[in-house]
Amino acid sequence: MIGPGTGVRVYLACGATDMRKGIAGLSALAQEVLRQKPTSGAVFAFRGRKGDRLKLLYWDGQGFCLYYKALERGRFDLPRDFSSTID
Repeated sequence: MIGPGTGVRVYLACGATDMRKGIAGLSALAQEVLRQKPTSGAVFAFRGRKGDRLKLLYWDGQGFCLYYKALERGRFDLPRDFSSTID
């Protein structure tokens, strides 16, 4: 199994992300929108507009890994906005 170890932080990009973006575009979103260093070792999760596609971006110490999942049925139900749950 290739992937991050235990205890890794995961950041969710709320709302829809353009799934045409590759590593460079998603890395820029992690830095500019999520205000996180893309090479920090954290996992960054991005969801498509329809909710049936998910991309995970991860820096493994040597380069970026991009995981892509497209559901045949159903959708990934991620929060669209945390503002209603943050005190």
